Amino acid sequence: VDAFQAWCGPCKTVVDLFRKIRNEVSSDHLHFAVAEVDSIDALEEYRGKCEPVFLFYAGGELVAVVRGVNAPLLQKTILEQL
Repeated sequence: VDAFQAWCGPCKTVVDLFRKIRNEVSSDHLHFAVAEVDSIDALEEYRGKCEPVFLFYAGGELVAVVRGVNAPLLQKTILEQL
């Protein structure tokens, strides 16, 4: 989940990376989403930050967090969680 604030919008620079990974792994277990933290109380702790935050969930539980746009780390985290 790309957790973003309304004033900065979702991180568009990683969309191509996500598409590439999705095409490469072709897993039914892999889903990408965006969430505006300003309108979701459960994501309140991510408000007021000036960096992109990517949240990884498995079985409804938060299993990993990547802060900032670090393409190698994002790809590594995605593949590890699969």
